[in-house]
Amino acid sequence: MSELFPPLDYPQGTSVHSLLESAADQFGDRVAVRFEDRFLTYEEFNQQAEGFARLLAERDVSTHQRVAVMASNRPEFFTAVFGILKLGASAVMISSAWKEAEVAHAAGLTEPVLAITDGETHLRLPPQLADRVIRLDDDPAVAALADASAESMAVELDWDQTEAVLVFSSGTTGMPKAVRHTHSSIGAAIVIWGSALGLTADDRFQIATPPFHILGLLNLLASVWAGSSVRLHPRFDLEAVLAAVETDRITLEMAVAPIALAMANHPYLEEYDLSSLRYIMWGATPVTESVARRVTERTGVGFLPAYGASEMPVITSNPVHRPDLWRLDSAGLPVHDVRVRIADLETGAVLSSGEVGEIQAQSPARMAGYLPAEANADAFTDGWYRTGDVGWMEPDGWLHITDRVKEMIKVRGFQVAPAEVEAMLLGHPGVVDCAVFGVPDPDSGEAVAAAVQFAEGADTSVDDLKALVADTLASYKSLHTVLVVESIPRLPSGKTLRRELKRQFEP
Repeated sequence: MSELFPPLDYPQGTSVHSLLESAADQFGDRVAVRFEDRFLTYEEFNQQAEGFARLLAERDVSTHQRVAVMASNRPEFFTAVFGILKLGASAVMISSAWKEAEVAHAAGLTEPVLAITDGETHLRLPPQLADRVIRLDDDPAVAALADASAESMAVELDWDQTEAVLVFSSGTTGMPKAVRHTHSSIGAAIVIWGSALGLTADDRFQIATPPFHILGLLNLLASVWAGSSVRLHPRFDLEAVLAAVETDRITLEMAVAPIALAMANHPYLEEYDLSSLRYIMWGATPVTESVARRVTERTGVGFLPAYGASEMPVITSNPVHRPDLWRLDSAGLPVHDVRVRIADLETGAVLSSGEVGEIQAQSPARMAGYLPAEANADAFTDGWYRTGDVGWMEPDGWLHITDRVKEMIKVRGFQVAPAEVEAMLLGHPGVVDCAVFGVPDPDSGEAVAAAVQFAEGADTSVDDLKALVADTLASYKSLHTVLVVESIPRLPSGKTLRRELKRQFEP
């Protein structure tokens, strides 16, 4: 283990919601969350979470049940999550961008007893949840949370076994899988992430990434762990993000590829006072070195690359306290108490430094498992989590990520499973065969492309297929490019040769 990431202490028997209770005791009058022109102190944050727990109990939610949270980035999202946890229930993070079929799949897989929504998201709920909804915008009980009692609703629980949160991770076999984290595993992720970021109570940072994504969720939880302050943005707006750095004196910024690119291309970036920033953390999408360098040249702020997955939220990072060592060509070193190895893609044998293979990892923050349960068989080998990423390690542990074993597409940090989009296209009577794959895109990191073989004489157009996907799946799964081909290249086994199709997009 690197001396730059020494072992950590993980409080045994500590629930995730107890972090908020501790922060309320220790930092009660400090601002925990800022949103537009509102703010919550830690005392108010905890009080409203207690109120939400009481509201859920009144709606017949109890220990070990699941509650779906399908809302935008706002304080009530997080008071709801902490309220769920205080009851000993678990929070199912459903993307507010998903459409009816995707939401129905997620609900069928996790079986929540109630849903928390905002905006028009309740209209996409399946029938079994239609009458079991708390709507954050117009439920009088939610508006009354500001005057909620601070009396504790927290229950005793087995922190190592009790499920805390479920996030979704796509797989090559089709629809997204639910990733189950216990209080123990997500609690370890919080401590590891907070330490990797060097978070203290004096830090101020902002979350413009969706709260149902593991990065947005973990950022807020780590902030509570450290007693720092976050500004929430309902959506990514570069002007609002840059203005907040200046007015709130933000100390660290989070970036995925679209955010970094928008900063690099902003015509008046130099006019903003970004001197309060310690660094910009780049995660969830591969680092584009030229973009990062352009931002640093224009602002003087360096980038801290890190790497993780929904199943194991923090795997590697550049060492936060050694900016002289930060690199854009590497995802960093294995962080506190995380072990990483490279395995042969064919045999599974552990490889030496410099050799390319699948990245596998062990961590106290490893997920409890997937839903459906049968997906777990391929997720682990000898206790090591198989990331599905391909890479190699230097002798001193620096990790390089080069490719994917799973043909996953990463659009703005969100995972798109080719099989899910292919199933949609193959359901069209005019499509005989198809293959979906990712292609480089300067704005999103990757974009979704499809090669399609039309049926002879089919009265079908490329626009028809784009509309089909756009009307059925979340917007980030939309088809950017459709190639019409005579046939889909495949091996004799039937495996699609996506790499052969991707070559048409190489510069």
